[in-house]
Amino acid sequence: MKNEPTPSLLPNSFVNPLTRDISDRIESRLAFLYGEEKVPDLMLRLRMLLGRYGIGLEPVRETGPRWDENEAILITYADTISKPDDESESSLQTLHGFLNRHAKGAIRTVHLLPFYPWSSDDGFSVIDYRKVDSRYGKWEDIERLGMDFSLMFDLVLNHCSRRSQWFREFVVGIAPSRDYFLPTDPDLDLSLVVRPRSLPLLTKTATRQGDQWLWTTFSADQVDLNWKNPDVLFEFLDILFLYLSKGSSILRLDAVAFLWKELGTNCLHLPQTHEMVKLFRDVLDVVAPKAVLLTETNVPHEENLSYFGDGDEAHMVYNFALPPLLLHALLRNDGTTLTQWAASLPDLPEGQTFFNFTASHDGIGVRPLQGLVKDSERDWLADQVRERGGRVSTRSMPDGTDSPYELNITYLDALSDPEDGELGLTRFLCSQAILLSLRGVPAVYIHSLLGTPNDQEGVKERGENRAINRHRYALEDIEEHLADPESLQARVFARLVGWLRRRQNHPAFHPDAPMEVLDLGPEFFGFVRRSRDGQETIVCVFNLTADEAKLPFRQLHPVLGKAGEARDLLSGESLATGPRRLLRMPSYFGRWLIVV
Repeated sequence: MKNEPTPSLLPNSFVNPLTRDISDRIESRLAFLYGEEKVPDLMLRLRMLLGRYGIGLEPVRETGPRWDENEAILITYADTISKPDDESESSLQTLHGFLNRHAKGAIRTVHLLPFYPWSSDDGFSVIDYRKVDSRYGKWEDIERLGMDFSLMFDLVLNHCSRRSQWFREFVVGIAPSRDYFLPTDPDLDLSLVVRPRSLPLLTKTATRQGDQWLWTTFSADQVDLNWKNPDVLFEFLDILFLYLSKGSSILRLDAVAFLWKELGTNCLHLPQTHEMVKLFRDVLDVVAPKAVLLTETNVPHEENLSYFGDGDEAHMVYNFALPPLLLHALLRNDGTTLTQWAASLPDLPEGQTFFNFTASHDGIGVRPLQGLVKDSERDWLADQVRERGGRVSTRSMPDGTDSPYELNITYLDALSDPEDGELGLTRFLCSQAILLSLRGVPAVYIHSLLGTPNDQEGVKERGENRAINRHRYALEDIEEHLADPESLQARVFARLVGWLRRRQNHPAFHPDAPMEVLDLGPEFFGFVRRSRDGQETIVCVFNLTADEAKLPFRQLHPVLGKAGEARDLLSGESLATGPRRLLRMPSYFGRWLIVV
């Protein structure tokens, strides 16, 4: 029968997890990707893989929502905080202890950036997907971290390291790896291919079969994988199941937009790529129904939204337009574009939401601004970043020119004021208050949480623009900073951790709770969050200018226009409301007003 496991391969107690509906979907996707004739064999391989991990020995009983109002994610490297002079404790153990002492109850999920053995790009050129780099610790350290926090891992799908066993076997022609990569004729016209970097698309490689030119979208060390080969798919399904077994509840599909290559196209967002994302979601529905599939596609806003599919693709999508739009609004003291964009965000079905962030291990991508602001405004933003000590990375365009791709700077320094440090700090804190209150799941980069300035020495030492926002701390040093209440790090950390805790247990901040954007003029950005049961309303309003401003309460919400009282979650103040009363908003100030 179609959906019955093969008795000789699986135990008698096997409970077939592939229901008719989901089996039909998976078969349809495999047929689209690899052809009808291969489907029976591929489905058998899938059942064997499920059995190998014990999936189906008992019915999956995971129920309940994937997220709630208490969800907040911390983005960090495994060695951002370590004890460099203490070999008895791994950096993963040090990070775990630090988070338990300082962030428990504020952060639910830890996004551990690639902790696998790697050769470049700070982890995103993976040598071995199934191991933990000994520089960071062991799988046991990650599993212990997962006892106190939920975990998010990266699935680096597009490419792997030239130093990987897969690539070494390709070079000497050993199956199956000899078909894992993409030799391409360098004389072909590849001008349509979208380039994320100003680097060659093909890299010459000596192999047993002679010199071959291999597809290397991101760098010569990051060799693109051949997803037209189903063996590659099954390698990654096996890796996916391993990560789930080690405690990952969110799987980040790195650079997934570039996954499938077809000559004569731009090789970006191809139908096969979307179908592959849907296939991964179908498989998650079988093996881990509460797990979250997150796509990382640093592309123009409308293209980014396409990864929600028709409610059948990613559970969560990076809100890539937010970081540059918010930076633009606060530096221009004008929220017009930010407000228009926020009002245009789609109403998503239950089970899909945005991954909201302002900073990450990468820089601030400016491709998402395409179609939202003029190129002249993008270039102005790049100039502002340079004035604050940042760098601007570029990508190659089809006409041979270079265009800004990424702003490399810490978000704190991007919003700094050269003449007034306190004003810059206030502006940065305003950006984070906005981040934590928007519809979606908030994600905070550890260097935003720690108030880390630009690491200029790191850039000099490593010769990489992105090193500016990837500082590594000795535990002793960061603990000393946090113990000094006057230090910049301590002030930022206390404020952000405090806000993260204050937003807990407020159903109006549930990722699925609706958001009504308010039109308050260019000086302000505001919106109303309402719990899904209608019992709680929070009005979020922010002054985007350096001048104090005032707003009539009646402009914000009908209840606030009546005599009464509102509580500001951010400051802790109680405020008298009424038809003639004005809400005072100091420069770059935000309020989360609970309507009572």
